[in-house]
Parts: sequence; structure tokens; C-alpha cells
Amino acid sequence: MFSKILIANRGEIACRVAATAKRMGIRTVAVYSDADRGAKHVAVCDEAVYLGGSAPKDSYLKGDAIIAIALDVGAQAIHPGYGFLSENADFAQACQDAGLMFIGPSADAIRAMGGKSESKRLMEAAGVPLIPGYHGDNQDAGFLQQQADSIGYPVLIKASAGGGGKGMRIVENSSDFIDLLESCRREAITSFGDDQVLIEKYALKPRHIEIQVFGDMLGNYVHLFERDCSVQRRHQKVLEEAPAPGVDAAMREAMGTAAIEAARAVNYFGAGTVEFIVEQREGTMNFYFMEMNTRLQVEHPVSEAISGVDLVEWQLLVAAGKPLPKKQDELNINGHAIEARICAENPDNGFLPATGTLFTYQKPEHSTFNIA
Repeated sequence: MFSKILIANRGEIACRVAATAKRMGIRTVAVYSDADRGAKHVAVCDEAVYLGGSAPKDSYLKGDAIIAIALDVGAQAIHPGYGFLSENADFAQACQDAGLMFIGPSADAIRAMGGKSESKRLMEAAGVPLIPGYHGDNQDAGFLQQQADSIGYPVLIKASAGGGGKGMRIVENSSDFIDLLESCRREAITSFGDDQVLIEKYALKPRHIEIQVFGDMLGNYVHLFERDCSVQRRHQKVLEEAPAPGVDAAMREAMGTAAIEAARAVNYFGAGTVEFIVEQREGTMNFYFMEMNTRLQVEHPVSEAISGVDLVEWQLLVAAGKPLPKKQDELNINGHAIEARICAENPDNGFLPATGTLFTYQKPEHSTFNIA
């Protein structure tokens, strides 16, 4: 097991990782920017090293600087948290090249699942259910419109490199396709530096249900059940709930099996989340692969709450080459959990994000209420 790790993040997730590491007897090193000199994660870690300017590009996205600090302080591994460099395959590879363990999947697995089109081709080969659509390399606008016409409207245009609800357009009819395609591409190139898109049948009244998966370096896999993330605004998650309402044991097993096959297809190890679109038609619920997030999710605590598993502890064990602590038949659902994301918004400006001073706060009195 590691004696010291560097946490390449800030805020809630850095504190979360540090708490588990401390319980396991692992020393932690924080990095911080100018804006975070007095932040909580700096105080809770055993050591703290200045990283750079307040802008992420000058600090938390400086992979070379983070690796240099890790080597200088004698850390054996880097935990990326979520966001920033957590799904950056080049950073994962650079850690390996420097003799450091990246606490996450391999660079190859991150690359394989990083592009929506490539990952869907892999899932098709692995037998994981896909929603009807086109995920190929031909990006000619006329050809894409032909594909959309063939799939049948409404369709969804999605940036292949997209995420976070950006680079998505719903097309209701053929006459609007080209304009919305161009709009989607402009947003994609601005947000992700890549204007490649894919076309999918748009599921009516869809539910977003994701499966928490875990693999180790010995080829063992389990899933830790599902989370329902259907309550969203602007394609951003607002509530996450586990277990998902209305999902019976048979569907849970089918989705869990599909998620494990998705992970197995890329030799995945560590924590990952396989996201599915679930559509109900004529009383039948069908699920389709959407994407895989190759990191620990923001909403991982709801899975921890119902399974009794510390996912960060499992991450550290697996990264150290240990087998998964439990087999599938040793995992059970106990209770129900909901995570709510609280956002500061201005109701007089279309509920757009806004900052300000919090004057009144009352904590709910409940034994299992936690604040991140």
C-alpha cells in the first residue's frame, strides 16, 4: 500500500480523498493555487505545496508541475479527484512514465471511452445495447442529414468529444437539421476543440440511469447498483438517487451485467460509471449505452450510502494492485439515498449562475444528512 499520495484537486473531493487516506494511514499532499491558499483541503492534508496562479490553466491543469511536485515530496501515487485532469489520458500516461501510480484507469481505457463515437463502436462489438444512431467518421453534412432522415425524427446531434450537457441539439424535423448541425459544431469546436458529431434517435421522456462499476488489475469486476440522475436542467444533473425508482431486480441485473461488459471491453480497473438512457415504451423499459465516465463521479456518495462501501478506499486498494474487497454476491442494497446539488442562481436573470453572500442557512436535523 502507498505511504504517501498527492491529491491533484481542490475543494470537496480533495477533502473527501484525504479523509479516507488518513483513515488508511496514508499521508496526503495537497496542491493549491493563489485562490486556494486558505482553502480547507490545504489544511486537512499532511503537506501542502503551492502550484500556481488562480486560473486552472496556471495550476490544477499543469500536469507536468503536479508530477514534479509528487516526485519531489516522495509520493508514490496521484489521485486526480474529478474534473481537471481526472479523464486526461496523456496525464495518466505521464504519471506512469514518471514511475507514479495514477489512481484511476489506464491511459488506454481513458482514450477508448473518451470519444463518444469510438466508445459506441466498442460497445456495439461487446454486445452492449445502443440506441439507434450513426457514430461513424463520415462528417459530411449531407450524409449526416441522410442518416438522420433514415433514423427518424426527432434525433439528437451530440458532439463526439462533448460532456457536461454542451454540444447537444434536438432536431424535430429534417428542414432544421443543417442549421442545428452547424450550431452544434460551433459550440463543440469552442468547448472541446473538436467538431465531430454523432446522430442518435432522441428518446422521448428518457430517464438517465447510471451504473457504478469497479474493476481490479486481476480481471475482477463488480457493480455497486444504479443511480437515477434523470432530474436535470440544461442537461446538468440536479438530483441523484439510489436505488432508482421503478427498477426491479431483473432490470438491475441486466443493466449491471451490461455495465460490467462495457468495462471489461477496455480492460478497465478502478472506479467508473456507465451511463444509460432508459426509455419506456408500451410498458417495457429498454436501456441503451450513452457513455462511460472514467473517474469517480460527483454523485458517488449515494452509491456509498446504499452499499456501505467506501469507493475511495477501493480506489486506493485497486491502484496498489489489491483485489476487489468483495464479490458481486457479497454486495447488497441497504436503504435509499438522494444527493441534491445546490446552485447559486439569479431568478431575475433566467436562473443563470450567480455569486453572492449567503446570509441565512439552516441545516436539516437528520442523522444521515451530510454536506460536501
